[in-house]
Amino acid sequence: MWSELTKAIATFDIPADWIGIRAVKKNSSTRHVRDGLPQINGKSSTMGVMLEVLANGCLGYAATNSLDLPSLQAAAHTAYKQALAASKWMIYPFSESQRPKVVGEYNSPFLEPLDALSPGEINNLLVRICQTLKINDKIVQTTASASTTERETWFASSNGSEVYQKIISIGTHYGAIAQDGAIVQQRTNNGWQAHCYQGGWELLKQDDLWPQVQQVGEQAVELLTAAECPNTRTNLVLAPDQMMLQIHESVGHPLEIDRILGDERNYAGGSFVKTSDFGNLVYGSPLMNITFDPTVPGEFASYGFDDTGAVATREHVIKEGVLQRGLGSLESQARAGVPGVACARASSWNRPAIDRMANLNLEPGNATFEEIIGSIEHGVYMESNRSWSIDDRRYKFQFGCEYAKLIENGKLTKTLRNPNYRATTPEFWHSLTQIGNAENWQMYGTPMCGKGEPNQAIWVGHGSPVCVFANVEVFGGGG
Repeated sequence: MWSELTKAIATFDIPADWIGIRAVKKNSSTRHVRDGLPQINGKSSTMGVMLEVLANGCLGYAATNSLDLPSLQAAAHTAYKQALAASKWMIYPFSESQRPKVVGEYNSPFLEPLDALSPGEINNLLVRICQTLKINDKIVQTTASASTTERETWFASSNGSEVYQKIISIGTHYGAIAQDGAIVQQRTNNGWQAHCYQGGWELLKQDDLWPQVQQVGEQAVELLTAAECPNTRTNLVLAPDQMMLQIHESVGHPLEIDRILGDERNYAGGSFVKTSDFGNLVYGSPLMNITFDPTVPGEFASYGFDDTGAVATREHVIKEGVLQRGLGSLESQARAGVPGVACARASSWNRPAIDRMANLNLEPGNATFEEIIGSIEHGVYMESNRSWSIDDRRYKFQFGCEYAKLIENGKLTKTLRNPNYRATTPEFWHSLTQIGNAENWQMYGTPMCGKGEPNQAIWVGHGSPVCVFANVEVFGGGG
């Protein structure tokens, strides 16, 4: 692949300041079973190239699904003409410093390759999960799914960049819906499609799989007779699987620099954060330490380089509650004049890279789960996201969870159904009073973070321990 890409760059007869080529090859599969019956058995392959050209201080883009030399040359000319046309309305002049030379390689860790199981073996496993979920007749629907992706990327540039990355990932999901008359409840393994990681089939075939599947079915039925979550202000304890969404929506999206600059306002919205807030805004309590970290082995959005070649490093975006840097690419950093991270990412070969969160993690504290619960006189513990709503500035939000427990006098007592909570982002993060230790830190991921026009659904990862938030409004209802 390298010879084709570097040869193509050498033949481009355009007076560009910089040229980059990103070739992407992706093979994916999806298996889905409902009530023990296979519904989807599919696989797909795609391959293509994105050309990026810097001219007159502007970047132009063009994609092609053909790797022959005439097609690459035609795409380069299209991108060059696009850059020249855009330069008439230039917002900020970019230079080659936004595309430094980089050479390197990244490979996902895995134990069992994606071809270790046949389609029949995968389906049999998913069917058995559905059968195990149906613990009695009150379970009216069961689902189980597994998706895999192998994605190879080659990046070359006119200033000598050569980057190869191979990412192997798997996502699994299962859940049950229980019904008793007018009461309907669902329970899943940590929320919708939260089990997404880099690795192979070892991530599904774990020793505790069947006890976990059994527990999901049992808790779905348990919720049918559970008390409604009370309407009150109290201590809210969130499990790591719900903290995933909390971090994603109220930290990740508002810190994307292109949103702060207004680029996403038409589609995904803006942010309550201003460029002047970096280095100054007290985002949350001193316990709040958020890192952008694509270097975590096995986390869903790990990589060695972003899609423009910037080297991925672990960086604090919030340190001891104070906002440090944004989620912005090299060009967004230059435009905004604020520090960012290596987060220019594209969902496919036919999309340009834009500012995206990757692995965004809340660093652990010192408390055990038992110590956290034991210290609370009254509160509500919630697991697994069920619903979410947040305004386009990422300021006011309301989230619902699948499963909750009342906390009374330092103990988890009765089960609660339909738990919800609401707050504003600054109020909520300032109320963070306790944070779990490394033993209860867990990471999850999702493949469906949407942004950009045309839309790009991209994969992100989030890790967190159990957390306590004081004086939060919680309430019952369908969410």
